[in-house]
Amino acid sequence: MSATQHAPGAGSREANMDSLAREAREALRLRGDRLRAGARAPTDGPEAVDPELAEADLRELRDIEAALARIDRGAFGRCERCGGAIGRQRLRAVPEARHCITCATLDR
Repeated sequence: MSATQHAPGAGSREANMDSLAREAREALRLRGDRLRAGARAPTDGPEAVDPELAEADLRELRDIEAALARIDRGAFGRCERCGGAIGRQRLRAVPEARHCITCATLDR
């Protein structure tokens, strides 16, 4: 197989990953919007954030923003630790996942 040829099914896998990245981007944006909306005081402007925003919500927002950045730079679906693929099922369940299941298990 030459350097310009792809393995059988490679285009289909890439198309599936692109589709998954688009779905993840939309889901992540919606979750981020909901978190931000819940953090705003009702009488304040659109950028006002409740200082009582829970640390877990802040962490989730950071994870969402990092995942969106990975999608934008084409790194979505790659483990930040080992560089291997993060399984599609894991990405569907946790689109902000930074690590494959093996590396995530090592963190525990």
